[in-house]
Amino acid sequence: MTDTPWPGDACSLVEAFRAKERSPVEELEATLAAIAASDLNAFAHLDRERALEAAERADVTAPFGGVPVGVKELEPVAGWPATEASLVFRDRVATASSPLVQRLFDAGGVVPVGLTTASEFGGLNIGMTKLHGVTHNPWRHGRTPGGSSAGSASAVAGGLVTLATGGDGGGSIRIPAGYTGLFGMKGTYGRIPRGPDAWFRPGTVVLGCLARSVRDAARYYDVCAGYDPIDPSSLPRRVGWEADLGTRELTGRRVAVVPNLGGVTVEPAVEERVRAAAADLIAANGMVEVDLRIDLPNLAVQWMVGNLSTLLAELGDRWPACAPELTDEIAIGLYLSQALYNLRAAAVAEELRVRAYKAMAAAFERVDFVIAATNPSVAFAADAAMSSPSDSFVDWAKSSALARVGFRAVMGALRGVAAAFPNAPSQLMDRITEQFPDLTQMGGLTMISNLYGNPAASIPAGSVDGLPVGMQVLARHHADALLLDVALSVERNAPWPLVAPRAGATTPAS
Repeated sequence: MTDTPWPGDACSLVEAFRAKERSPVEELEATLAAIAASDLNAFAHLDRERALEAAERADVTAPFGGVPVGVKELEPVAGWPATEASLVFRDRVATASSPLVQRLFDAGGVVPVGLTTASEFGGLNIGMTKLHGVTHNPWRHGRTPGGSSAGSASAVAGGLVTLATGGDGGGSIRIPAGYTGLFGMKGTYGRIPRGPDAWFRPGTVVLGCLARSVRDAARYYDVCAGYDPIDPSSLPRRVGWEADLGTRELTGRRVAVVPNLGGVTVEPAVEERVRAAAADLIAANGMVEVDLRIDLPNLAVQWMVGNLSTLLAELGDRWPACAPELTDEIAIGLYLSQALYNLRAAAVAEELRVRAYKAMAAAFERVDFVIAATNPSVAFAADAAMSSPSDSFVDWAKSSALARVGFRAVMGALRGVAAAFPNAPSQLMDRITEQFPDLTQMGGLTMISNLYGNPAASIPAGSVDGLPVGMQVLARHHADALLLDVALSVERNAPWPLVAPRAGATTPAS
């Protein structure tokens, strides 16, 4: 009888099934018991009946045959809640599954346990919503697991499931991976198809997983990656992601170590840990470090206000009456976007985007990899909306009912100003970027790879004050396999705990 969920990675769990060391049903029962006893709040919905049915008929010859898996609640699964982690859609049910989910269920052979918690509409890098409350980091209760793939990271690092899906539109796989000591890979844009609604905006979302090992992520690509007609931006399928691991030469590869990529302020202890991990990687593989300056424009505010158009489309005529049901930061963001985003603001944002493309292209002409921190600090308070305390207008805007009314009045006035003076919104966004760094720091290290579309991964790089630090490695477009080999090298030379020490075992992947 299995008392606790598997402490290794998903691939080794499949091997255990095939060797008849344990059964999918036993593993599911242990998983459900662990979730029931957990204080992490990692799951938003459980489907015991469907999971048990899948476990009983599991084909363990499938890539993830019989493996209990969590699905990020922003990913539609037919018959399951489709809330987008929002009170606004608390009663909505998905009528179709996404291509990713369908491939994972059919070709992958997984046992679908339920939905893992996420931030509302994926709009914040935290694990707290009005609908589900606070999700905790298994390394230290009371600290955030990051977001928006909060519950997926918490569940995998917390020893509840070995694998969970994630999505990354501005860092939402890599940020929680960094905070929870997991491997988080954001592939080249289009690597895994989106859907069933493949919105053009924000043009940055890449789907993937939160994994304990590099081979789990590679096998996930074998199952889920490849073109789907519902998403015309998706890339052609290729095979051999797992089989080809470790076959590429890393000696002589050029590396730039830029912990504070994009000018983000990184805590000294975190920067020191990232530099040490980068030095070990370079030395172990005979790489060549290159001194490189990368000047990137700060697109955080433009990215935020422009991308909220998709959210307005989803809310439809519910907005603005639904504002009280939204997370304060999401509602404030929508009001800001309506006030600040006009054709001139869009033009400025596109100019900045092209500048960012050129800066990244120039960097990758000189180096094969750029190494940065994943997050500016270790995990902060779980009930905080941002990584650093602030006294910004956001705090004022949500401080009281009167302040909310005042904020909406100010935003209404700004719309009038924007109509009369089209350049004013862009100038104001520049001021926001300068005066309120708390709004632009979260995701500042990860966002550039979403905008540029290149692959980037957060690789565990030790800890500071007992909390994980992620080393982020960026590569050229379509160099996903090469980036996986870099991560594999780190994994072999400096194995990381597969499960948070608080949660139990730390068995190596292989």
